[in-house]
Amino acid sequence: MPKVILFQGDSITDAGRSRDNDRNAGHGYATLVKAYLGFEKPGAYTFYNRGVSGNRVLDLYARIVKDVLLLRPDYMSVLIGVNDIWHGLDHNNGTGARRYEKVYDTFISEIREELSDTKIMILEPFILPGSATENREDQPDRWENFSGGVYELAGIARKIAEKHGLPFVELQSKFDAACEKQPPAYWLADGVHPTATGHELIKREWLKTFEKMRG
Repeated sequence: MPKVILFQGDSITDAGRSRDNDRNAGHGYATLVKAYLGFEKPGAYTFYNRGVSGNRVLDLYARIVKDVLLLRPDYMSVLIGVNDIWHGLDHNNGTGARRYEKVYDTFISEIREELSDTKIMILEPFILPGSATENREDQPDRWENFSGGVYELAGIARKIAEKHGLPFVELQSKFDAACEKQPPAYWLADGVHPTATGHELIKREWLKTFEKMRG
């Protein structure tokens, strides 16, 4: 019986995946992981990408039954946080640090209670300077507010991982280091959404953690 791997998150995970065909996992890190593991161990894994563009942690929790519990994954990764800040800046519908922590903790707690054998990794939300994150006339402090908010939520995500004894996949420092080789837009097209090379970076860090998880 193949082991089930579930990718959960927002548009960074979604990456244009099909809603009708699970074989189409989009153009992002989920497909890169799927390609690597599928080639390494043919037939050993079944892959589900359930990332949804625009999702905040509140939306992730709202989908917990259909898109997590009923899939009963053996392995699961979660990447969520940037929209919890972005929606606050542009739509007055952000999550806020306190609610982010409360809902994220509840989300992980319920999965661990109902799927005690599922191994979970938490990926760090990240941000770089770019067209979606830079200062603009109506928001002269946009970068400071956007980046500061994401950094705060990244710290909370790490805290939740530590609380539950889960692996935490550092990504911000990896992207910062990558920018010493090429400018931010080479890795994140708009400061949020990864390019092909940005997705490759996430895939490599994902796999490093997965290898430790599966032993």
